[in-house]
Amino acid sequence: MGRRSQVNEVPDPLWRRGSGAFLALVCGALLACGRDSDDLAGPESPNPPVDQGITPAAGCADGVLEHGALYQICFPVTWNGDLVLYAHGHVPADRELALPKDQAGGRSLAATVNDLGYAYATTSYRRNGLVGPEGVEDMVELEATVRRLYRPDPGRSVLVGVSEGGMVAALAAERYPDRFDGSLLACGPVGDPRGQLEYFVDFRIVFDYLFPGVIPGSAVDIPPDVVARWEEEYAPAVVLALAMSPEAGRELVRITGVPTERDDIAAVAATAVGILWYNVIGTANAHRRLGGQPFDNSDRVYTGSSNDAAVNAGVARFKADPAALAAMSEFETTGILKVPVVTLHTTGDPIVPFAQQSQYAKKVSLAGNVARLTQIPVERYGHCSFEARELVGAFSTLMEKVGPALAVGGLSLDSD
Repeated sequence: MGRRSQVNEVPDPLWRRGSGAFLALVCGALLACGRDSDDLAGPESPNPPVDQGITPAAGCADGVLEHGALYQICFPVTWNGDLVLYAHGHVPADRELALPKDQAGGRSLAATVNDLGYAYATTSYRRNGLVGPEGVEDMVELEATVRRLYRPDPGRSVLVGVSEGGMVAALAAERYPDRFDGSLLACGPVGDPRGQLEYFVDFRIVFDYLFPGVIPGSAVDIPPDVVARWEEEYAPAVVLALAMSPEAGRELVRITGVPTERDDIAAVAATAVGILWYNVIGTANAHRRLGGQPFDNSDRVYTGSSNDAAVNAGVARFKADPAALAAMSEFETTGILKVPVVTLHTTGDPIVPFAQQSQYAKKVSLAGNVARLTQIPVERYGHCSFEARELVGAFSTLMEKVGPALAVGGLSLDSD
């Protein structure tokens, strides 16, 4: 659900892994500001809770969270008292854990956030691949770690998540409104996480029908050799197959409904390779994580082709494992919002369809929380292909919705 990627003007886009001047707000030096943390005295205590930790120094510090996730916490020279927690996008399961190195405006995301006066914190998550509940727990641990290690506590703690990290940030905001004051969800599968997995598989199924044998295995059973040799052998084979049969490529687009940047076969090929990457790289990990196969097209009707009857008779059919469907419930958002949430999504997103936005809006509406949701569409092709000003505007909107912190001032920090 989003390789660590690149926003426009962002070399390692924010979706694989913003703002203007805001109020300089900071907590009181000795008393806790904002919500209670696990380290503070309980409500039964007659004394005010004491804010533990040390005064931070400007710069970054790395460490390991309780459950094994790597973390990084960075403070600016002049801290406005608020904290931005960043949830990055999808990383293949077989890669070593590493902190995200995403950039914004040609600079590291940490430096960009610090330039705005905010403290910045991020984590690798405790594992790569399909994350959801574990990623949420890691974000909660990260926020608690900042409060435990440093004082004063952040006045406001907000989440920023991109692509798969958008789902993590959505779940965290819904489940832990006592921890997080708001969330910016950029290009994430927040409306229907199961539908997002099915989107990748469905595209592969239609591709295999139109281009049989180009990719060995099936949409739900990926041979290890295909994973290992995807970039050097099979992705080029996909491009060649589309170039040799452009009409079949256009048929692929019509049946699946995926957006393309232009109406030519090169654009179709770029979109196809991008979507198929997720099916090839992520399927085995998703099955391990969910305890089975969650895709089901046993009664799906495919339309939009020149011969729908032939397509429906010829595509591969699969039935989901009940255990996998049960496990997917851990990833599902509810739309129950107690803090402000802002979403940002390109209308022509070929990886995480824009329909995820309307699906999330419906959940929020059914929960009676429409006033807490602000959705910002960006009329453009591409996954998380945002311009800096769009990210700035979305983040500014979030902070306006969150409201002011409880204390005003600026904290000048010494450098390490």
